[in-house]
Amino acid sequence: MLMSGACTEGVDTGFVALGAAKVAILGVVQGITELMPISSTAHMRLVPAILGWQDPGSAFSATMQLAALSAVVWYFWADVRAMIGGTLTAVRTRDFSSDHFRLAVGVVLGTIPIVIAGLLLSPILNRCDSPLRGLPVIGVACLVMGALLAVAELVARHERKVEDMRLRDAVIVGVAQVGALIPGVSRSGSTLTAALFRSFTREEAARFSFILGIPAIALAGLHEVATLIHAHLDSQGWFILAVGLVVGTISSFAALWSLMRILERFSTWPFTLYRIVLGAVVLWVSFH
Repeated sequence: MLMSGACTEGVDTGFVALGAAKVAILGVVQGITELMPISSTAHMRLVPAILGWQDPGSAFSATMQLAALSAVVWYFWADVRAMIGGTLTAVRTRDFSSDHFRLAVGVVLGTIPIVIAGLLLSPILNRCDSPLRGLPVIGVACLVMGALLAVAELVARHERKVEDMRLRDAVIVGVAQVGALIPGVSRSGSTLTAALFRSFTREEAARFSFILGIPAIALAGLHEVATLIHAHLDSQGWFILAVGLVVGTISSFAALWSLMRILERFSTWPFTLYRIVLGAVVLWVSFH
């Protein structure tokens, strides 16, 4: 059974009691699973349960998104730089038909839904013993998203590129991103699935998913850092968190590189099958 976490002024900070060594291990797990469409939250609940460790808490999972952010910006830096530079040029020359400007507007529009939903659900998600972090919820979410990813793989035409993006695509993928607030759904999984339904190729769907998700990942991570500051996390806690972030950044980049190679050469079926098995395992663990 999963041991309960610890609270610091109402914020779940179970990761502090785990210590640097265990957090480093969980940093690898979080880093690998955060950017792959397999749900980092499910693994961050299941791995400690199997090892007999306490839950590291939602604060750890949310803050660790900064490690994923570093990997995404690093990997897609050419795209990010081109989008920012192209947008500035478009504004200066008033050429609002620019692909880069349209993508930037799409990123903004696609971020609005999760910002609103995140603010509304923050009190539930961050509180100790949040019902949304229950293993049954995570298990069901894994199964549902596995099924949706399978359907997307079957019906997608796999023909569009990010440069073909329309603002409607950004809004649809942005709404799908809201699902990531439910543990077990996976931000990359929900947005990748939505992009496939919009007939993007697998690698372009992932590219679109990660570029669109940069503001949401940054806001979630920075918001959680602010929450921990407000909760007066001590120096030991910050050190342990820093260990997780360093390890998580390295493993996130390795995971992102591997994901893009898999999508370029194969399909999403390995992730679909893995999610279904994972969901079944999580449900089994939750009732035993």
